[in-house]
Amino acid sequence: MFLINGLEQDYLPASDRATQFGDGCFTTARILSGEVCLLAEHIRRLKSACEKLLISFTQWDELQREMIGLAAGKETGVLKVIISRGSGGRGYSGANCQYPTRILSVSDYPAHYDRWRRDGIRLELSPVRLGRNPMLAGIKHLNRLEQVLIRAHLEQSDADEALVLDSEGVITECCAANLLWRKGADVFTPGMEQAGVDGIMRQFCLQHLARSCFRVVEVNASLDALSSADEVVICNALMPVVPVCTYGEQRWSSRELFQFLAPLCEQTRSS
Repeated sequence: MFLINGLEQDYLPASDRATQFGDGCFTTARILSGEVCLLAEHIRRLKSACEKLLISFTQWDELQREMIGLAAGKETGVLKVIISRGSGGRGYSGANCQYPTRILSVSDYPAHYDRWRRDGIRLELSPVRLGRNPMLAGIKHLNRLEQVLIRAHLEQSDADEALVLDSEGVITECCAANLLWRKGADVFTPGMEQAGVDGIMRQFCLQHLARSCFRVVEVNASLDALSSADEVVICNALMPVVPVCTYGEQRWSSRELFQFLAPLCEQTRSS
């Protein structure tokens, strides 16, 4: 089901800049027991992205009501929200785009996440690297061709997720998740200043880790950093946190970090 500018429909004008240029942003939220998990954080993410992309979206109250309404009555699910600059302008110019487009959709919750949380996953290094762009780094914008290619290569392997580097060989993220690794009481995660998505669950985890006995360190690290890790986990707003068991010849059995984060990440309703 799609809700486009408040109307149930499944088509978008070909002139919309989401289709023309990927000119917009999005967020993907977990529905649990009829509520949108981390609702305020998802709204905040969209506001921040619109500000950075210079999209003059103002209908935040309507959008929040629609998000709450679509989640109501659903035990589980996935809610996706897209905001595009809308239609108008000529070429790349968006000067005449007066009415941004909001698109909401609901889909089933991925069943394999339960198995991943229980059994852990296997990572494989992606041959696709992320380009650096400090102006767009951290934003979940609609230009996702890098992730599409990462996913296409991943589907040719027997791994569950891809370990992704940037163009300079720095560990950045996974195909659809952020990455954290633990060495003793230190928890490392890639910085988001040059590339990657600063995920909502990443932010949530870092906030809780900062108030714990763990020490959080944001780093620009090469692949060698994982060789000395005691534990690796990935996270996103849907998973929400999953242990990594295998990467290449490396094996991890410790779940100290995972066991700390997992119960916290399940307490995200009405936030």
